[in-house]
Amino acid sequence: MHAHRSRTPETERTRRWFMNRSLLLGGAAAVATMTGCSGGSSETTGDASSGAPSGMSSGGPGGMGPGATEVKYADFVGITTDGKIVDDLFSIHSTDVSTDKVVQAAQAFLDGLTAKERKASVFEVADDEWLAWSNVDGYEREGARMGDLTEKQQKLGYALLGTALSADGLAQTRNIMKLNAFLGDYSGGGKETLTEGHYYFTFMGTPSTTKPWGFQYEGHHVAINYFVLGDQVVMTPTFMGSEPTSATYNGEKITLFKPETKAGLALLRSLTSAQRKKVISADEKGGTNMVAGAGQDNLKLAHQGLAAKEFTPGQRQKLLDLVGVYVGYMDDGHAAVKLKEVEDHLDDTYFYWIGATKDSSAFYYRVHSPVVLIEYDAQSPLAYGKDAQMGGGGGGGAPSGQPSGQPSGMPSGSPGGGMGGGTPTQQHIHTIIRTPNGNDYGVDLLKLHLETDH
Repeated sequence: MHAHRSRTPETERTRRWFMNRSLLLGGAAAVATMTGCSGGSSETTGDASSGAPSGMSSGGPGGMGPGATEVKYADFVGITTDGKIVDDLFSIHSTDVSTDKVVQAAQAFLDGLTAKERKASVFEVADDEWLAWSNVDGYEREGARMGDLTEKQQKLGYALLGTALSADGLAQTRNIMKLNAFLGDYSGGGKETLTEGHYYFTFMGTPSTTKPWGFQYEGHHVAINYFVLGDQVVMTPTFMGSEPTSATYNGEKITLFKPETKAGLALLRSLTSAQRKKVISADEKGGTNMVAGAGQDNLKLAHQGLAAKEFTPGQRQKLLDLVGVYVGYMDDGHAAVKLKEVEDHLDDTYFYWIGATKDSSAFYYRVHSPVVLIEYDAQSPLAYGKDAQMGGGGGGGAPSGQPSGQPSGMPSGSPGGGMGGGTPTQQHIHTIIRTPNGNDYGVDLLKLHLETDH
């Protein structure tokens, strides 16, 4: 029996403190989250992601944290177009892709923890902790913190990630962590959340080849939710982002989100002029347009843009190539399974765009079908750039490797650089992939498992 441990009142108070602090720093964007006016229980219509600031419904830029909008596991519905789940999208079946190695890697990591660390990291398979993730650095988290583990324990943690993710997925995750540390150096150092170590593992259930279980890996700009049932895997929601997206850290030049940027542009540029008019809602974007970030587990989001049933075969392939970039961060076998699932619903997959279309433009796009939701959002600078100010950090002078031509639109002296202030830039990108209609966190599969007593 695994060590179920509910979140304590002290932890809940700490998380409420975080949201109160966000309210003070974030102005109107955080007010929307705290009051729930754009939360998971509200309806997001076709106007929610317009270029106007009203599109901010995820608790600040791309989802700040659950806070007042947090959904309990028992109340989870999932992202829908109108509040109603599309039935019979998911089923328990064999994928013929073994999960033995990820089970073994997860068990090895847990076996390497101390009793205290393990107790702090293991929850029931249907625990609310699944939904309590955030992409913000200062959010109070549960679980085993990588920076507090021994080198041997860390290696076991990275081995688990390396088994669950593809080579590209592991590199992406590690590079986001490195650029988080770069940002800490840029802000003057001494801030434990802006390091490579401030990332946490939690486990829901016990690793098994037959029974449902999963794990979560979470920290600043990374949240990976990985559910396993037999040989089926659901790796959503997965949030990945960075600020900056290109810099030199410890002598290594790191550049992130080029595949996501290029694949989005490639699809858009393959469209005819008439098609683009249906896809692009505005030539300029606001500071943030992501709507399905942290805390938005019951979001109602209408389809926008153009459905792929109106695409040519070549355009449909470019759409699949774009989805493949995001799906391709999970292990290769299960990525192929997920991509086939998306392909089966391709006619009902919509592509939507906000912003300009040059290689260097800051833009937003969304791919939305019954079985996948993807968002890419190049946002306003918050903490990095010529005039950016960290909440308590100096940031006096950029470290070696700072890209030239940094944004200068940050409000001088405002804590955290404000919320979405300044001109959006590709140096601050947030992305997310979700499974609509109830199967984020593998919830629908778990329900089916319990109903059929598998």
